[in-house]
Amino acid sequence: MNLLDPDFWLDPYPVFAELRAEAPVLWHDDVKLWSVARHDDVMRISRDPATFCSGKGVLPTDRERDVSGAESILFLDPPDHARYRKLVSPAFTPRRIAALEARVRDLARQLLDPISKGDTVDVAPAIAEPLPMLVIAEMLGVPAEDRGRFKVWSDAMIEAATSPSDAAYSLALELWEYFASRIDARRQEPADDLISVLAHATVDGEALTNAELNGFCMTLLVAGNETTRNLITGGIEALAHHPDQLRRLVADRSLVPTAVDEMLRWVTPVMNFARTAATDVDLGGERVEAGQMVFMLYGSANRDADAFGPSADTFDVGRQPNPHVSFGFGEHYCMGASLARLEARVLFDELLQRFSTVELAGEPERLRSVLMRGLVHLPVTLN
Repeated sequence: MNLLDPDFWLDPYPVFAELRAEAPVLWHDDVKLWSVARHDDVMRISRDPATFCSGKGVLPTDRERDVSGAESILFLDPPDHARYRKLVSPAFTPRRIAALEARVRDLARQLLDPISKGDTVDVAPAIAEPLPMLVIAEMLGVPAEDRGRFKVWSDAMIEAATSPSDAAYSLALELWEYFASRIDARRQEPADDLISVLAHATVDGEALTNAELNGFCMTLLVAGNETTRNLITGGIEALAHHPDQLRRLVADRSLVPTAVDEMLRWVTPVMNFARTAATDVDLGGERVEAGQMVFMLYGSANRDADAFGPSADTFDVGRQPNPHVSFGFGEHYCMGASLARLEARVLFDELLQRFSTVELAGEPERLRSVLMRGLVHLPVTLN
């Protein structure tokens, strides 16, 4: 078991079950970190940023370089994190997100209307990829003519973070330069978009540096795109594998909100994040030393019977309560959680109005990634 091998993450659940039962906190000498498999321990780490900090990185590969809060809000600890989070949080209030529903529904309809009953479609590129990309691009204020490049850039950001390559770094640099030009433009001519808000924001009376602004924009793009894309493809795959649950949703679309949260738990689009122990600490019966990395296995925590009961390994669209950790927890709880839920809820509501069966029409192709659980291709027949 090599936790940093993408092949491990293609089907990690049997190993997760063993870890929860036998070694919930385990040192991996080959990659020099502790895996944390149980829900309670993941929650404890997430609630205690003073003991388990983000400032030394949130991915194992972050240890290979110097990370900075200017690069991403993900690397900030309290109290700095709260000050920077306030800059963009107004764009993600329940009222602002609710106001987006009509536009999200319009986009979902545009993507679904060309599909007829009996059609076979690869839902990854046809539906799951464009919907969140269009929404976050509009929020950022990206012109329509530039949006086609954003999937390439967003994918490169994920690759550069987990499996670095010269090609991925080159594309990430393209995105960095693109946002730099957009920030400069919005400083001169503000508009009603997130880039304008950030370009004119101050923290403790000081304007953000170009590096900080770029970091914000890149984080928002990837977070607002990759997670929702993988939630949608994974959710459709889950319905194809669980036709009884699909029938429940077709018969009662009021279950769609709980179904979306169950898809979040079942899929766990972001499978892990890391923290670093700031001091020696006991965790799950093990002694974690200061400076050692703890690797929170969100996908394992989301199948923990201690948190979800004996049905933890069952896909249940009516599951309540559902304390999944797919959006993290604590001060780093995903700002875009309500946006992701809205996009998925609207998309599945529209899908279920048109189709009552979803059948796999070929072998799904899973993304090879240490971080994201996603599908590159998902051919299905809709009826």
